[in-house]
Amino acid sequence: MKGRVLIVAGSDSGGGAGIQADIKAVIAMNGFAATAITALTAQNTEGVHGVVPVDPAFIVQQIEVVLGDIGADALKTGMLHSAEVIDTVVAALAKHAPGVPLVVDPVMVAKGGHRLLLTEAETALRDRLLPMATLLTPNLPEAEVLAGFPVRNEADMRRAAETLIGLGAKAVLMKGGHLAGDRVIDLLFHDGQVDRFEDARIDSRSTHGTGCTLASAIAAGLAQKMSLRDAVARARAYVREAIATAPGYGHGHGPLNHAVTVRS
Repeated sequence: MKGRVLIVAGSDSGGGAGIQADIKAVIAMNGFAATAITALTAQNTEGVHGVVPVDPAFIVQQIEVVLGDIGADALKTGMLHSAEVIDTVVAALAKHAPGVPLVVDPVMVAKGGHRLLLTEAETALRDRLLPMATLLTPNLPEAEVLAGFPVRNEADMRRAAETLIGLGAKAVLMKGGHLAGDRVIDLLFHDGQVDRFEDARIDSRSTHGTGCTLASAIAAGLAQKMSLRDAVARARAYVREAIATAPGYGHGHGPLNHAVTVRS
């Protein structure tokens, strides 16, 4: 086991997304996962039924005690539900983990299209957290919110990524799963170049937690000193196999099979 990843995100009681998916993904990559939990949710495959936020001071305490003892080779953020939480997490990471690679999964829009953040939290994410990101991993609805214009095709994806890099993100993985068609296209913008990934779409309702899982698997790769492109390629292969072999649990968007393994 190598590569320590500190994950700052919310809990999913159904085990398909959030902290639970993050931990499973990092372990599947042969890394070590530590956590700072930002909120508790009563959640299953059919939706979020309740949320209990964690006090920001306690979120910071979790970050401080983990980094002060165990340390981290990479960081990953997920659900940060308020401007206050975003501001305190940004300050804590800047103080206790300067220079540590950070993967930001901007959890802003639910699978059904529902906005998860208030306007002031969206602004804090864009202005405070995004500039810290080694890699930003938006889906298309999240990219639309952050970039400020519709993202409906590959050309829009490229323009949105350039906008987000202009806002301070060092690299952006534009996830094209929301595009229509039988092919899935993801675009990785980094170091002045673009890597294009294209695969056949897997017809499945078991897609709950794909964003959390992908971002955490990438963070594990960065913690293991893989190149950004290689970390993304391995994480994509992992998520695709996890969808293809999903157990089919629940009545809604089901969880992945996080126990699959992939070659480096």
